[in-house]
Amino acid sequence: MSYQSGSQGSAPRVKWQDQLASVCRVNKWPAPTYNIVSDRRGGRTAWSSYVTLPGRQLQGRYWYDGAYIDNAKEDAAEVAMIFINRAQSQQSKSSPPFPGSIERTDSTRR
Repeated sequence: MSYQSGSQGSAPRVKWQDQLASVCRVNKWPAPTYNIVSDRRGGRTAWSSYVTLPGRQLQGRYWYDGAYIDNAKEDAAEVAMIFINRAQSQQSKSSPPFPGSIERTDSTRR
């Protein structure tokens, strides 16, 4: 896993992209797919990213200079992790968070 340095004196944190990939592996979902999009703004081009998960495309919140495209992917991965965490905390026991995913119940654990 990749780590990013935190603020001064804090422990490094795992990158959002790595956290999202790990959640996908644990849930047996396909690996997240990142797509980079651009927007011509005056004399410069701004870059953003969206990530594709089962049944969802989640757009990053911000636009970045071309030298910081990895930040655009990090932003999209963070948006996806927020979405997944909210979906999992709000879901009822009878409905999985994504189409096609299966939630384990006590009767399926052995």
